Amino acid sequence: MSTLSTTNLKNPSSGSNNIVLATDGSATIATLSSTTITGTTIQGTIKSGTSVASTSGTSIDFTSIPSWVKRITVMFNGVSTNGSSIVQVQLGTSSGVTASGYLSAAWAGGSSNAGSTSTTGFAAMYSQAAASTMMGHLVITNISGNSFIASGAVGYQPTTANIVTACAGNVTLSGTLDRVRITTVNGTDTFDAGSINILYEG
Repeated sequence: MSTLSTTNLKNPSSGSNNIVLATDGSATIATLSSTTITGTTIQGTIKSGTSVASTSGTSIDFTSIPSWVKRITVMFNGVSTNGSSIVQVQLGTSSGVTASGYLSAAWAGGSSNAGSTSTTGFAAMYSQAAASTMMGHLVITNISGNSFIASGAVGYQPTTANIVTACAGNVTLSGTLDRVRITTVNGTDTFDAGSINILYEG
């Protein structure tokens, strides 16, 4: 039977001790400071953006999204606009927001049985009214390269009924995704209530 003695595992390039294995099987890992790790992908970590009050403006942007991101969740909390144009989500690259090439549909079943489509973004609702609010999420996933698919469920609370819309779509960007914009199809209706945030992960 071999006996394990205290062993130092050294960094080949520096010779400094990085890991110390003790005879009892425990290990001490040296603290790394001012260290840059390259060529490594960390998966499974979910990061949160900063929640933005959707109470003004015609669009809300989340920028500086890391290039390693594979999934983005856009979250709507009591969001409202002052008009009837459908709220949609657009993706973008360092060159700007992509406003064409989407294949997107939103459908509300039940008593409504109505839907809408958009080629300028991912439609988050099948219809919109100034007196209504929306809540829910749209999940955008990288399927390969710069191609993305989207799906989600968004509740809609107009003055006459409570409706849930299912939404889905796809788009291929011209480059690496680094931003998300929430706006309306006509681009001129103004947000006037609620908040929006995103989660992103690799």
